[in-house]
Amino acid sequence: MAITSANQLELLQTAEAVAREKMIDPGLVVEAMEESLARAAKSRYGAEMDIRVSIDRKTGRATFTRVRTVVEEEELENYQSEFTVAQAREYMDDPKVGDTFVEEVPPVEMGRIAAQSAKQVILQKVREAERDRQYEEFKDRAGTIINGLVKREEYGNVIVDVGAGEAILRRNEKIGRESYRPNDRIRVYIKDVRREQRGPQIFLSRTAPEFMAELFKMEVPEIYDGIIEIKAVARDPGSRAKIAVISYDNSIDPVGACVGMRGSRVQAVVNELQGEKIDIIPWNEDQPTFLVNALQPAEVSKVVLDEEAGKIEVVVPEEQLSLAIGRRGQNVRLASQLTGLDIDIMTEEQESQRRQAEFELRTKLFMDNLDLDEFFAQLLVSEGFTNLEEVAYVEVDELLVIDGVDEDTAAELQARARDVLEAQNKAALEAARALGVEDSLVEFEGLTPQMIEALAKDDVKTLEDFATCADWELAGGWTTVNGERVKDDGTLEPFDISLEEAQDMIMTARVMLGWVDPADLEAAEETDEDGEAAEEAGA
Repeated sequence: MAITSANQLELLQTAEAVAREKMIDPGLVVEAMEESLARAAKSRYGAEMDIRVSIDRKTGRATFTRVRTVVEEEELENYQSEFTVAQAREYMDDPKVGDTFVEEVPPVEMGRIAAQSAKQVILQKVREAERDRQYEEFKDRAGTIINGLVKREEYGNVIVDVGAGEAILRRNEKIGRESYRPNDRIRVYIKDVRREQRGPQIFLSRTAPEFMAELFKMEVPEIYDGIIEIKAVARDPGSRAKIAVISYDNSIDPVGACVGMRGSRVQAVVNELQGEKIDIIPWNEDQPTFLVNALQPAEVSKVVLDEEAGKIEVVVPEEQLSLAIGRRGQNVRLASQLTGLDIDIMTEEQESQRRQAEFELRTKLFMDNLDLDEFFAQLLVSEGFTNLEEVAYVEVDELLVIDGVDEDTAAELQARARDVLEAQNKAALEAARALGVEDSLVEFEGLTPQMIEALAKDDVKTLEDFATCADWELAGGWTTVNGERVKDDGTLEPFDISLEEAQDMIMTARVMLGWVDPADLEAAEETDEDGEAAEEAGA
């Protein structure tokens, strides 16, 4: 096949037809044709030649050219596409390195193999253009809802026609046991769009919490307008969900607006989610108050929050326990997801028993260590004393408020407590030295003998060992594994060391060892402070 005047215009007509069919830029199809013709020409003239083809966008005329580049003599490698300055003088006036010489060559006759190769190049380029167009169209639509048409089901995964291509709704992203037949209409959430080697992959979901949030945005104009904000969503797909909302207009009730007249708005969402029951909860900045709301419909008697551990204890009446926990722990699990806290639910009786056990334990501590009778030890516990350090180093006035305690008695109590603590410190230090602890760690400020013993048992025996520790290894922390919060025990956690204190101690050790320059540390702190000030100013 030769590119003659008879079929020059046909090239452009073919490009237009393919572009319309695939909904891509005709220019991309013409570029693909140019590349395919150039490959065919190289097979005729030689693969080492730099043959280029240009198709006139108006007439369809294909121009074949050979390009040669001027290079340094020692860099000359390809004699077909490169030449030296001396060689270039035969063709060019005053050639310089980097200049190119372009000369037109005769068009090629395309045989059957060359034509087939050109066709493959064009098809490949068109496919790539299609994929790029599809990715560009959907990359900014991630996080939105789209309507599609079910094409087929493969191994439990649903392939959905989304207009400009196909998307996949994986088996674990479907609600419950819902099934679809070809040509069923489906409303889905675009969870992710990825550019992969086989083309853009569009992943859909009907179980994502964001899907519910977007449905409410469609049904509740106040959410769309930003008057009401969805702060958190927790779902057990197909069964039950909790959604926390807040209104920025005091005249609008966020819960009532989401429910709608006679429940019309929330019912529309429920119907789309296969009857999923939805609890709409008012959001509150105060975490305990928010949690009480989140545990609805159960009534809560008392809430104790441990902010550092991200854990909260909830006390409920006996008759409310099953309601608070929910079937198979569903209610408390959703409340935990909604608030981001670990929730420990107990009855009033269980809490009373726990407090009684703590009271007895502290009473026994004072009886055994301070040689007190039970009544006097109970008086100390009742006044809020929990350990020997508090008794030993508290202001004397705080002991004098206890019935029957005068100055002499208070002095005796403190003397006994200090003697016990000194004996414990001495024993802990001896145990630590027996384990091989070096003086560099013993003399480090901020570590008690008991802490040093605990570190030694964990094979931290030198200041260098201590400086290599991570803050969570000392203070403990929480890690999220497969959506569940898992506790990481810290070596010094029993001594109530916070993460910030652990960070400061480790950094101090590194400075003492010369691993960190104090000037760099100060500069970093100043940068952090400047950043915080800028954020506050921006806010």
